[in-house]
Amino acid sequence: MTDPKDPRIVSASAHWSHRFVTNGVPLADFQDVTGALNHWDDWCAAWSDRAARHEAMGQTALDQGYGQSAGEHLTTAAVCYHFAKFLFVHDVAQMRVAHDKAIACRNAALPYLDPPGQRVAIPYGAHTLYGNLRLPRGVERPPVVLMVMGLDSTKEEMQTNEQVFLDRGLATLAFDGPGQGEAEYDLPIEPAYEKPVSAVLDWLETRPEVDASRVAVWGVSLGGYYAPRAAAFEPRLKACVSLTGPFDFAEAFDRAPGLTREAFIARSGATNEAAAREIATRMSLRDVAGQITCPTYIVGGRLDRVIPPEHADALADVVSGPVVLNMIEDGGHVANNRPYAYRPQVADWLAGILSQ
Repeated sequence: MTDPKDPRIVSASAHWSHRFVTNGVPLADFQDVTGALNHWDDWCAAWSDRAARHEAMGQTALDQGYGQSAGEHLTTAAVCYHFAKFLFVHDVAQMRVAHDKAIACRNAALPYLDPPGQRVAIPYGAHTLYGNLRLPRGVERPPVVLMVMGLDSTKEEMQTNEQVFLDRGLATLAFDGPGQGEAEYDLPIEPAYEKPVSAVLDWLETRPEVDASRVAVWGVSLGGYYAPRAAAFEPRLKACVSLTGPFDFAEAFDRAPGLTREAFIARSGATNEAAAREIATRMSLRDVAGQITCPTYIVGGRLDRVIPPEHADALADVVSGPVVLNMIEDGGHVANNRPYAYRPQVADWLAGILSQ
């Protein structure tokens, strides 16, 4: 007799398919892997096995001198390894093996992408933050979209998000900040996210290949809190994009799915849920959003089950600068089920602002 499906697998199948596929996982892979799983403890291994297929094809393409194909296969491998680890915080050893593979595959893909990318190291106090910098073809000293991750996203998941900006002549810098990606093992979540953003802006000012006077910040999910938080304190930012971010994370934390709460506990450095909630109370835009004077683009999903759409409304009501609120009536979290309703619109909006 087959074991009943773990409700976490059922939830994954029901709610994550749009995100996985929109961000680069083949639909058939998502259906195959989640359909065959019954236990959450098998999640990381199953996705790592599927990622290894794409990695092997990427290596074969490299061996045969087919760089473009190698970049495509290795990028798919990286995002599959990423989703193997993204919420698997109860088994850090297994999670980190998958995470290291995601980083390695994305790094191997970067030179073969169109346009290519490079791994960069950014000083942050006594630590180093890592990012992927990509420059659009044919644009001298382009403006930059600084891409801020969420609670469970990393720079290895950003290929399809990056492309809409690159296609419009904007450089992209996707980086892992405190509590995110490569930094999550050494640095806890930082509610005052203007600190890492300021460090990245300092670093961009040393890079002659980009125009550091034209930088926008873009944040997804919890990054949709981090980005406006940074914009409230960092005058060097020319624009801000918040994708279904929390206005008050303590309120959202109480509603969050169990796996999301577990990930926040782990990545905030908290010892239990009560301690994590105390950290969450420090992650509110209520007292700072009025300081945001740069143009701000806010995306909300009316059907969002992670961050209530009222959070987008609240941010739009408080910012002091020009604001666009794109509330997608049939959109879920990050509107991954309707990427066509905000990705090109955000990219066109940013290209217009940063071209000035």
